[in-house]
Amino acid sequence: MIFNRNGMMIRFSLALTVALAFLLLTAFTARAQNPTLPQDQPPVMPRPTPKPTPPPRDDEYDVVRVSSNLVVVPVSVTEASGQPVLGLKTTDFRLEEEGRAQEIADIGNPEQVPLEIAILLDVSGSVNARFDFEKEAAARFIKQVLKAEDRATIFAIDQRPHLVQARDTAERAASKLLSMPASKGATAFYDTVILAAKYLAQNTPAQRRRVVVIISDGEDNFSNRTREIELATYRALKSDDGKIDKQGREKLVRQRNDIQRQVLLDVQRELQRAEVVFYSINPSGQALRLNLPGVRAQVGMAQLAEATGGN
Repeated sequence: MIFNRNGMMIRFSLALTVALAFLLLTAFTARAQNPTLPQDQPPVMPRPTPKPTPPPRDDEYDVVRVSSNLVVVPVSVTEASGQPVLGLKTTDFRLEEEGRAQEIADIGNPEQVPLEIAILLDVSGSVNARFDFEKEAAARFIKQVLKAEDRATIFAIDQRPHLVQARDTAERAASKLLSMPASKGATAFYDTVILAAKYLAQNTPAQRRRVVVIISDGEDNFSNRTREIELATYRALKSDDGKIDKQGREKLVRQRNDIQRQVLLDVQRELQRAEVVFYSINPSGQALRLNLPGVRAQVGMAQLAEATGGN
């Protein structure tokens, strides 16, 4: 057979291509029969479990507190003849406190509002002569005035304020009043009024009328803030040894009067803060002008009554 050059070149190229294809096929088959083992991989470390986010503490919240008190304000509206005006509405009234208008929620009959009354009976030496009469009068008053839903609390005005009967029914409070013994000690009048006001504020339900009734001459000589100056003044006025001259005694009297006035203002604020109406009954009657402590005490009780809406 005769082959031309071109034909030989074609056949040679074809043979070379077939040979290369065979080699590639052989190499691929060998690799398939001997697969490459994978390299060792590092162990997979377990992921840590994330901690849950703790809830915010209570003190992290912005807390807004708003307090609102519903205050019972006694009021009466009468004609010139003294007859009550009926059919009034909230729009017929305007109420202000320190120049600021206050909302009037409702108008009701005060007889329908339960009463919380504290009786403060003076058991000190200054009223011993009339003590039995005072107890009986106070007991009758409670029984006649208080209704089934009303409550009474009894305090003794003595050297120290003394809660005799916690708030209870009229019958039990009256019985406790009649069993109270008299005392011959000093008089902590202011401290007892403050204690009664705080007690009513802390222990009586809302929307009740709070009333304090004092049966006393109002003289104070043993409250915490008046005790020392009262004793010093008493000793100075009774002393005849000449250690304190007239000017010194007058200075002590002025200091005593100043302290008495300041304490009286503090008592007034406590009554107003507790929303208590103050009433007083002086079994000693009207004090004479020469009895300066008696006049001062009488004026003080009148001031407390006027400031709280009582008499």
